[in-house]
Amino acid sequence: MKQTAVVIAPGRGTYNKTELGYLARHHPNAPNLGQFDAFRIKLGQKTVSELDTAARFSGPTHTRGDNASALIYACAHADFGAIDRDRFDIIGVTGNSMGWYIALACAGALDPMGGMQLVNTMGTLMQEKMIGGQLIYPFVDADWKEIPNQRENLMREVFAINARPDHVLGLSIDLGGMLVLAGNEAGLVAFENSAPVLQERYPMRLPNHAGFHTHLQKPVSELGFSALPEHLFDQPSIPLVDGRGAIWQPKSTDTNALYTYTLGHQVYELFDFTAAIRTAARELMPDVFIILGPGTTLIGATAQALIRSKWRGWNSKLDVQKKNQGQPRLLSMAAMHTSV
Repeated sequence: MKQTAVVIAPGRGTYNKTELGYLARHHPNAPNLGQFDAFRIKLGQKTVSELDTAARFSGPTHTRGDNASALIYACAHADFGAIDRDRFDIIGVTGNSMGWYIALACAGALDPMGGMQLVNTMGTLMQEKMIGGQLIYPFVDADWKEIPNQRENLMREVFAINARPDHVLGLSIDLGGMLVLAGNEAGLVAFENSAPVLQERYPMRLPNHAGFHTHLQKPVSELGFSALPEHLFDQPSIPLVDGRGAIWQPKSTDTNALYTYTLGHQVYELFDFTAAIRTAARELMPDVFIILGPGTTLIGATAQALIRSKWRGWNSKLDVQKKNQGQPRLLSMAAMHTSV
């Protein structure tokens, strides 16, 4: 009997050194790869294949928005096509941040080349403008349990910093047990100076990331509307859960509203990944969640979001690990490739 599944598409920061060669290893015959490469050649950009098969990983090259976005899209789109449809009935798609663009293509609201055009255009615009930056900071402990009052205290500090002259700081992504903050340099430095160092790595700056999902990105939104036509968008064939936790249903989606949300609100307002996962869990009620590659970094954030949503009684990292052993409920395409 098939299991019902909600698929989760990854965002930026998921193609790193260990993912180099992901497409070549797992999807050497990806059906749309030639088209994706030809598209980027016309723009004078390195092809996805060239980036994926490079002799070594280069942070300055592979994490650039104009390169990372296309790479991640190609990997995730190929992973989506590789999901065993005899085993899983896909009843919904969502994503984290840039993963929303990937989710649109997976759900059929964009065709594969439309998805590449959207991802590549927005990634390039954000790289060219590079307005602001992002950092990440947890409000859960090592066992993924919320630290009492931590989130509220952190947000009070964010609001206080944002109120200072010439400081911009805000919540960019509500990411499971993490807060992704975005702002200008003054705002980010102020938070880095005020927040205690945790686990010897937080607060952690995200390299080559702009101030995504804040008003700093309004100029990028305007350029996106100018560069990308509405006719790229169509009715989804699978329900889509967006970064507010709203569901876009097949046959009843207002494609103009979908276009406007994607290039407007989604670009410069909070992306609430936790709300997306909570809605998917409670409204679509899947048997499993499947996270697309590349990388496995979204597993923790998804599990933390499900803990916060009280899904299947999950309450800690140890609890998730135990319950996910016998009958896995949270699956990773990247991990499954590795285990084969």
